[in-house]
Order: sequence, then C-alpha cells, then structure tokens
Amino acid sequence: MDSLHISIYVLGLLIFLALVFDFMNGFHDAANAIATVVSTGVLRPQTAVAMSAMFNFVAIFTVGLHVASTVGKGTVDPHIVDHYVVFGALVGAIIWNVITWYYGIPSSSSHALIGGLVGAAVAKSGTGALVGGGLLKTVQWIILSPLLGFILGSLVMLAVSWIFVRTPPRKVDTWFRRLQLFSAAAYSLGHGGNDAQKTIGIIWMLLIVAGVSKAGDAAPPLWVIISCYTAISMGTLFGGWRIVRTMGQKITKLKPVGGFCAESGGAITLFIASAIGVPVSTTHTITGAIVGVGSAQKASAVRWGVAGNIVWAWVFTIPASAFMAAIAWWVGTHIL
Repeated sequence: MDSLHISIYVLGLLIFLALVFDFMNGFHDAANAIATVVSTGVLRPQTAVAMSAMFNFVAIFTVGLHVASTVGKGTVDPHIVDHYVVFGALVGAIIWNVITWYYGIPSSSSHALIGGLVGAAVAKSGTGALVGGGLLKTVQWIILSPLLGFILGSLVMLAVSWIFVRTPPRKVDTWFRRLQLFSAAAYSLGHGGNDAQKTIGIIWMLLIVAGVSKAGDAAPPLWVIISCYTAISMGTLFGGWRIVRTMGQKITKLKPVGGFCAESGGAITLFIASAIGVPVSTTHTITGAIVGVGSAQKASAVRWGVAGNIVWAWVFTIPASAFMAAIAWWVGTHIL
C-alpha cells in the first residue's frame, strides 16, 4: 500500500470521527448488553451500564486482534483506501446509527461500518475494490450469528428447564438472578472484544495509508487499542436507552432464567466469532438468542412481528449505510 500525503489536521479529524463512531457503537449497542439484565429486574439500569462498560474495556486483555485485521485488510482492497474513503465510511455509518437510534431500531453498528466501507470504496473505484472473501465471510455471519445465537439460546434454555424441572420456581428465580450477573458480564466481554476491534481496524488502515504504520505490522499501535476500547466503554456507560425496551420486552417477556440463557448463548457466539476474526453483529446475536429462549418455551411467547421488523432493519443496514457513505465520500473529496 503506497503512503499518501495527509495533513496532520485531516488525520486527526478522521481519527476523531472513528472514535466518535466507536463511542456511538457503545451507545447504540449498550441496549443489547444490558436489556436482558435490566428487563428481568436483576440490575438497575445505571448499575447495569456501569458493569457492561467495565467489561467492555476488560475485553482488551482477553481477545486477540483477529477482527481488527479482517476490517482493516480483508474487506476492501487496501491499495484504493485513502482519507476520502475512510471519511465516507465513517460518516455513512454514523448517520445510519443516529437514524436507527432515534427510531429505537436495534440495527447493527458493525454492518453499518462494513456497509460504509463498501459504499465509499465502490464510489471511488467500482466493485473491483471489494475483497470477495472477507465480505462473503461477513455476509455469511449475518445469517449465522443470529442463527447460532438462536440455537445456543434455545439449547441452554431447554437444558436448564430439564435440570431444574423439579425445583420450585421461586428458588430457580433466586439462583438465576445471581447467575445472570455472570452471563451479563460474559456477554459484555464478548461485545467489547468484537465491536471495539472494528474501529481499531479502521484507524489501523488509516495510519497505514498515512505512512504512520507499516502494512506488515503485526498489530496497530497500543494507543489505538486503548483509545478504541475506552471510547466504546464510555459510549456504553451513557447508554442507548431507546432500544432497551425493544430488546428486553417487546420481542418476548424475559425472566432471570431466560435472561441468563439468552446472554449465555449470545456470549458463546461472540467468543467464537472473535476467535476466528469475523466482525459479527452483537445486535443480531443477542436478538437471535432472545428469540431462541422465547421459542424454547413456546412459539407464541415470541412477538414475531417485532422480530420481523428487526430483521428488515438488518437487511437494509449495509445498503443504506453504503449509499450514505458514497454520498459522504463525494462530499469529502470537496471539503478535505
């Protein structure tokens, strides 16, 4: 990848935009991490977001940087990336996040960013700029992550129901109120480990383009890693409250045992995805797990109309953010 001459001011602006996106990712996805534990009444909202933010940051010590490498080098051809492409990708993703947050739609920040990269890259160089293998893996996991969350959530729910079939409901409720603290922490750990890396990948790509880092480097600078984990943690701390009710109560009515099973299924899915370097959607994952828990009890426990509306938001996220990013790329070429 050839280095481009980018002024320190433009470089600083783009890094700032990337951290704004990372903050909004945490803000937008806070609902995914805390909805179940708040809606079951196990934790108060303020306590839940504080715990989630802490474990978002702790994830820095528990996972590698496989997802950052996929986003930074495996989505679009690194040779066509410049500051205009990065600007378009970030602005497109941020705009889509704001729209979906405002209307309380639990869409994917991850796929908004991928869509933004695709839209800006295609606007500059056409479809030949796309890396088919990396994009195919991401698209496959748009289907696999909610499906795996659904399967694991429902299996854990069925296993728990079988194990505690003779236990009084009150005792089960007491135990799982405590256990849900661990499952919520595990899910927040998985969320931070997967989502913060997407912004790390973008900034890493930008630093390589600017000649600050080398394409052959095994990892981005430490300050990039710390900044991104801090930004997503702070976003989670402020929380996206508009989405909590949709995730925690509108899809299906959750009790502590259901919350534990959904978070456990979602956390396992996120750990698997992070280990193999796939930038999955935490929104898709936890939604699939919640639906799995509800359907394991009985199909009528799930409000399928609400779940269907969420699926439509998933379908539109990548093309909508790509369209906005293409426009932002054009604007960027005139103002940067």
